[in-house]
Order: sequence, then structure tokens, then C-alpha cells
Amino acid sequence: MVGMSDLYLSTDARADALLAENPFALLTGMLLDQQVTMESAFAGPAKLAERLGGYSPALVADMDPEAFLAAFREKPAVHRFPKSMAERVQKLAAAICSDYDGDAAALWTAGDPDGSEVLRRLRALPGFGEQKAKIFLALLGKQFDLRAAGWEAAAGEYGAPEARLSIADVVDEHTLAEVRATKQARKAAAKAQKKR
Repeated sequence: MVGMSDLYLSTDARADALLAENPFALLTGMLLDQQVTMESAFAGPAKLAERLGGYSPALVADMDPEAFLAAFREKPAVHRFPKSMAERVQKLAAAICSDYDGDAAALWTAGDPDGSEVLRRLRALPGFGEQKAKIFLALLGKQFDLRAAGWEAAAGEYGAPEARLSIADVVDEHTLAEVRATKQARKAAAKAQKKR
């Protein structure tokens, strides 16, 4: 994982430092990015790391589910739906342990995969659907120097250099506001479409 001192995913320097150096934390942040703000989702792994005394796929996968849930629920809670999200994070950790020997970065590095192979691997993860996988692929390409050939095309609209669609495009306060505005506009358009 490329060390990034200027990540702005959680808006908290300490949480962003963990995301920069810990690929499993970065994957977890992406997994948590639903029904909460982007910043809150990507701050979650740092809360867990502090409460668990570390953060790795093996540590999370091997934890007693009730103890892990307790860490998730501790105030401030890691997510507004602690039970279901704690289960998903443990399933993600178990999948990385069984399929990638506990090395989350192997998802995008093992065997020198191209963009569509990285996307396929991401889609196979628990809790990662098509959209989440494409956004994470775009995040790797735009902010973590992913060199997989064709990642931009595989990420679809999220891979476009000037896009302001997702966490992949957030590098400062200004781009965060732009992405939030795009998301709100799309939600409003979808709502209006439903009313027709």
C-alpha cells in the first residue's frame, strides 16, 4: 500500500493514516460506507483499531462475535447498524484470511491482475456489490497508485479523472463538498423519477 500522508477520506488525520498504511482498514471503510456519511464510514476502522489494540483480518476473523460487536457498539458507535455491519466486517475478514492468506492488498496485487480481474475479486467479497467494487477500484487507482491495466474502464463512471461521484474523488474539503452535492442531486433525481 502506498503511504499517503494527505488522504482526506475520514477528515481525521489519525484515521486517514491508518487507511493509508493498512489495506484491510481501507477495505473495511469501503464496506461501512452505506447509510452513514463517507467520513464516518472511513473513520470506523481507526475506532476499531483503538478498541481492539490493532487491526488485521486475522484479529477480526478470530474474535468472538459478541466481543467484536461490543467493540462496534462502544460509543461513539462504529456504524448506525452495529449488529449487521459487525457481522459483515467479520465475514470480510474471514474471506481475506481464507482466500488471500490474510493479506488484503493481495486482492489487487497477487498475480499482477488487470483492472477487470481486481473488480472481479472485489465483487466476490462479502458486502461488496457492483457499485461498491467499482468505487473501491477507482479509489485504488486515483489515490493509491494502482497500476492494474484498464482499471479506469473497469471502474466505469467512477474511474473518470474529473468525476465527483464517490469517495474515490475526495481529496480535500472542496472535493468532499462536490461529491456530496452530486450524491444529493442524484438522490433527488431518482426520487423525482419514482414519483412519475
